[in-house]
Amino acid sequence: MKCKLVETLILINTHTRTQTQTLDKIHNHTFNNLPLPSLTHSTISSPLTPSPPNIPKKNKKMVQHPVAEANDQSPFGTLSPSEFYAKHQVTHNSEYITNSRGLKLFTQWWTPLPPTKTIGCVAVVHGFTGESSWFVQLTSILFAKHGFVVCAIDHQGHGFSDGLDNLIYHIPDINPVVEDCMRYFKTFRETHAPNLPAFLYSESLGGAIALYVTLRQRGAWDGLILNGAMCGISAKLKPPWPLEHLLFVVAAVVPTWSVIPTRGSIPELSFKEEWKRKLGCASPKRVTMRPRAATAYELMRVCKELQGRFEEVAVPLLVVHGGDDVVCDPASAKELYERAASADKTLKMYSGMWHQLIGEPEENVNLVFGDMVEWLQNRAERYKDGDVARAAASDGGA
Repeated sequence: MKCKLVETLILINTHTRTQTQTLDKIHNHTFNNLPLPSLTHSTISSPLTPSPPNIPKKNKKMVQHPVAEANDQSPFGTLSPSEFYAKHQVTHNSEYITNSRGLKLFTQWWTPLPPTKTIGCVAVVHGFTGESSWFVQLTSILFAKHGFVVCAIDHQGHGFSDGLDNLIYHIPDINPVVEDCMRYFKTFRETHAPNLPAFLYSESLGGAIALYVTLRQRGAWDGLILNGAMCGISAKLKPPWPLEHLLFVVAAVVPTWSVIPTRGSIPELSFKEEWKRKLGCASPKRVTMRPRAATAYELMRVCKELQGRFEEVAVPLLVVHGGDDVVCDPASAKELYERAASADKTLKMYSGMWHQLIGEPEENVNLVFGDMVEWLQNRAERYKDGDVARAAASDGGA
């Protein structure tokens, strides 16, 4: 039976590969000739977070994202890592931890140097095939230089962390990954930020993981930023029809088979600027491969499960998403915003922008991440002034 199934899937895969290549050509021809989008974007806010106008406020300090100093080979540009940290007035540390499954997981953190005052903690959750270094590290540095101690962890099989069964990018079950994040973030906060407001920042699949964290640790977090969150996989990226509906069988029979076709190259669909696309692929920990069967099935299952729990989301919420994201569905992000129980929630849909918002032109990047920094600082200030009610979480949540 297994052999027949494999033969059938090879035929499907061969047929769909041609379709995928055709779609790639269409995408490249269409998007590479589009003019750059304007800086206008739509904002929807709850009563607790009044909607700002589309043009920057006169008294709003514009941020400069560190990615502007990168080049297509290094996130630090021409500087060494230590020189880069010193320039941005942050310190950097890292260590390995061992989880309950015996896997060594890489963790790292960034702390602002005086005279910058530490006003909060941000825990970073990266996406599928990503890592806490490279692009994500630059965003962590941005948050740190604006007053936040920032921690991050490489998920199993990602970055510098061990993989399940020594396999990269293999997540057949999301729950252990969620538990890794919960345990590490809890320990880090107790050690480095015991009396500070704490926020989650997440990208892509990291958004789904972060949502699970807040659902299991109710009242333990002061806010959640979802950047291009995987609340739903775009129909343009899902496996072709017959394979999508047979995926549960494939996952059960050949779970580690890395042959599940998607409709296009994720880096090419994610990064608008070509040099940033090259930088993303230049990471020594980056491997280009198709999703494993069990992982692909789990990601689709996670989206479906979370979509049934949107009303349970009560954490203060900032949802940011590129309007032209063809990797993670913008409509699902909007649906999350509309159905979430959060009293303090904001949706920012950036017209014309793609999945990786850091992959946009510089002025777009500074606008988007400036909105995030402002959101974090405002809520850290409310916490300090006692304006935000926060449930005690002495045990870190259930």
